[in-house]
Amino acid sequence: MTYLLLTKNTTPIIGQAAWLLGQLMNGIFEILYKIGIPNIGISIILFTIIIYMLMLPLTVKQQRFSRLSAKMNPEIQAIQKKYANKRDNESMMRMNEETKAVYEKYGTSPTGSCLQLFITLPIMYGLYRVIYNIPAYVTKIKLVYEGLVVKLMAADGGTSYIQEMGGSKGFSKSDYTLENTFIDVLYKFDDKDWSDLMEHFPNLSADISSTMDRLEQYNNFLGINIANSPASIISDAIKTGSFLLIAGAIAIPLFAALTQWINIKLMPQPEEQAGQEANPMMQSMKMMNYTMPIMSAFFCYTLPVGVGLYWIAGPVVRSAIQFFTNKHLDNIDFDEEIRKNIEKAGKKKKKQSFTQRAMAEAVKMNATAAENGGLSQKEKEEQLRKAKEYYKNASMESDSIAAKANMVRKLDDKKK
Repeated sequence: MTYLLLTKNTTPIIGQAAWLLGQLMNGIFEILYKIGIPNIGISIILFTIIIYMLMLPLTVKQQRFSRLSAKMNPEIQAIQKKYANKRDNESMMRMNEETKAVYEKYGTSPTGSCLQLFITLPIMYGLYRVIYNIPAYVTKIKLVYEGLVVKLMAADGGTSYIQEMGGSKGFSKSDYTLENTFIDVLYKFDDKDWSDLMEHFPNLSADISSTMDRLEQYNNFLGINIANSPASIISDAIKTGSFLLIAGAIAIPLFAALTQWINIKLMPQPEEQAGQEANPMMQSMKMMNYTMPIMSAFFCYTLPVGVGLYWIAGPVVRSAIQFFTNKHLDNIDFDEEIRKNIEKAGKKKKKQSFTQRAMAEAVKMNATAAENGGLSQKEKEEQLRKAKEYYKNASMESDSIAAKANMVRKLDDKKK
């Protein structure tokens, strides 16, 4: 039945990442189902841990780049200050060359972190899509809805009711297709919505109750239905006087803000240089450090608890990874790495210099030969014999850069 298919993200790259992550999420839930604990909350936590552990190499590489950037930035800023009021082409070229030399010294490049971001961002967006729409990726969750959906589609007023409820959940008219609407909307239902559905379709009360019971089994995490938002849980709990539920619902956004704050504190912060107090970028970063925890609390208060669990688990895992990454990076002698990078850059520069000189010499010789009408084969062989004889007593290894450079110098001397 094609109309039971769910909406999967189809954005290029992000959609493919979401599909791949969905396979992992589905596998985790299948394992939990087989061992007798089919729980979406536990699945989300395990899913988050596995994803961030798989991303560990990228995290270490990103933090390594950040450490080098912290040492490099003062030199880059000094160059920018040096050429601050010079806009002629020659000055701009010199500034670019000096900046390039600094990046080579530290063994990095201006785009050093772009690759990690290019890989990381689709994963993070895809991960969020999977958690936000679990039935689209987890087969057994989808199956819970199927029997009820078939009967709702056949019931009088079923489609119009779903459209009306979907509008209140943020679905637009373009979302209403027979392929996805019913399960997508039902997945956003909280306890109040299920009760309202039962009132509108009393002849389906048995099917609705059965679906709610199975979802309760899958969604219950420490006594909280993770399909509901903390806001709706608190509203219902106040009416029933369940203070334990109120405390649990409040804990979700509070823990989200706390873990986000701890994670930010563990992240390497750029060192402030003299005169940077008024730097707009630095001020913006400081502001984000304060506002991110507050935003996390707000989102986790209004979104389903399942999203809040991910929002809490993510910073906890990242903080643990960051702690051990900091320990690892603290044991690295970055000064020694910089020294090696300087040597490598020097060798590369010498090799490039020799290549450029050799090419210039070849062009010059060809031009001279063209002016003289060219060399005969016999003259070419004689020149080659003399060159070999001239260099046969070279003290350096013939393949080394220094030897080649020395050969060019001697040839210049001989010509003079």
